[in-house]
Amino acid sequence: MQDLLSKLEAIHFRFVEVGKMITDPDIISDMDRYVKLNKEYRDLEEVDNAYKAYKNVLDNLKSSKEMLEVETDPEMREMAKMEINDLEQKKPELEEELKILLIPKDPEDDKNAILELRAGTGGDEACIFVEDIFRMYTMYFKEMGWQYEIANSSEASGKGYKEISMSIEGAGIYGMLKFESGVHRVQRVPETESQGRVHTSAITVAVLPEAEEVDFELDMNDVRKDTFRASGAGGQHINKTESAIRLTHIPTGVVVECQDGRSQHKNLEKAISVLRSRLYQAELDRVHQERAAQRKTLVSTGDRSAKIRTYNYPQGRITDHRINKTMYNLGAFMNGDIQEMIDALKMAENAEKMKGELN
Repeated sequence: MQDLLSKLEAIHFRFVEVGKMITDPDIISDMDRYVKLNKEYRDLEEVDNAYKAYKNVLDNLKSSKEMLEVETDPEMREMAKMEINDLEQKKPELEEELKILLIPKDPEDDKNAILELRAGTGGDEACIFVEDIFRMYTMYFKEMGWQYEIANSSEASGKGYKEISMSIEGAGIYGMLKFESGVHRVQRVPETESQGRVHTSAITVAVLPEAEEVDFELDMNDVRKDTFRASGAGGQHINKTESAIRLTHIPTGVVVECQDGRSQHKNLEKAISVLRSRLYQAELDRVHQERAAQRKTLVSTGDRSAKIRTYNYPQGRITDHRINKTMYNLGAFMNGDIQEMIDALKMAENAEKMKGELN
């Protein structure tokens, strides 16, 4: 465990150093640097607290063993033995906790997120499933105490949505939702199916970390702005003014539309946020692809065209194909009870990362 202690001591020194730096007036005046150092301080604090608890256990274990060697009083010896037994049980628990805390964190995990749902194969049934998954996620957000706001939506000719995108705000959102990116497949009998045959449809889910200005500098000279009249549900006002916004990033061709807000200014703000996040995600994808040659994890391959999950209605089951986990609580799952699956994916990713660290 000497390697572990060496790492923890280095982290402790860095934690103390960063603590001093964030009180320096020169650093406070440099907002970008101050924000980054504050985030680093918060990330290191949890590890430093666990290190102090672990070091306390090691120090107490050492002093109790020393006492047992020299103590002759039977009662005192018994107390020392009990103390040693208690501390030796705590020690491996703290070591496991520290190993998990020392797994390199995705710096995007604490960010807010942009969630985009799009109908894929399956026609009307895929559009209905977009609405079902949208409902599932929003019920989960409510349970978590997260706030969401729809940025853009396109209704289907019948039921459901061709696509819908939203921004979500709260603690550690991207870290929770990032494993949801990919193709979600549904197997069920559509309402329009007269023969009772099971059909397979699919939708794509994309989860992007919401990029802040300090993460990605968007040059508005590279962006063409168009306004147009919003379409779809929303009351009589919606077609009377050109409140909808379309932004085109000329160098990359990325297009973002936002039409769900009544105010053109509000729609522009949302559209800029989504555009910045998409361009930031594209840059992250490029970096991740470069790293993929060195290490490819089971859970987060980064391939958004990969089929990640099947929702089978006749059997009442959900299967995540990345970790071969099947649950038989489809009704509760579609009502937002998805935390068990998210936790299993996070555990699988941590196990992969720990294996990578050991190799």
